[in-house]
Amino acid sequence: MALRDIKPTRSELIALKRRIKLSERGYNILKMKRDGLILEFFKVLQQAKESRGALMERYTHAMEMIALAETVEGAIGVKAAAFSTADIPAISVKSKNIMGVVVPEIEASSVRKGVLDRGYGMLGTSAVIDEAAEAFEDLVEAIIEAAEIETTMKRLLDEIESTKRRVNALEFKVIPELTEARDFIKMRLDEMEREELFRLKKIKARSA
Repeated sequence: MALRDIKPTRSELIALKRRIKLSERGYNILKMKRDGLILEFFKVLQQAKESRGALMERYTHAMEMIALAETVEGAIGVKAAAFSTADIPAISVKSKNIMGVVVPEIEASSVRKGVLDRGYGMLGTSAVIDEAAEAFEDLVEAIIEAAEIETTMKRLLDEIESTKRRVNALEFKVIPELTEARDFIKMRLDEMEREELFRLKKIKARSA
């Protein structure tokens, strides 16, 4: 805001005071939002660490079980059991609100199946196939959970950055410029009042 473009009037001073008050209120609200978002982010970050750990554990276990299944049943036997599964997992994505931030809520069905629902015959396969299938069902569930948490974390982080920029703009640009303009108008009004008083004194002295 260029000071030379400001009209030093009382109405402009009143308007500026109102804008400063609104800006300071907005600044305080945004600061509270930013701090709240940061707290939520750290909660989700902890969940993300735990989900990543669980994901890696389940991945390692699934790889061990598939290797064991291929050793017992052979690669062709494992593939045949895998292809016999007709019912694939269904994913639905809803949304929820965290302090004004819309984040996904992922739900999956048909991930975990009973032995009879996996499609392959129980008589033609060994128990190791069932254990491998269960390990991969656990892995799929872990992937879905991790995807939800990671997306939530990213969206919270984006909102924190956006809110932080707005807080900084108000703190270091908008409010200081408005305050400077207010002080300039007050100074000019005081000067004009003194000039008017001096002029009136001169007129009075001449007429005396």
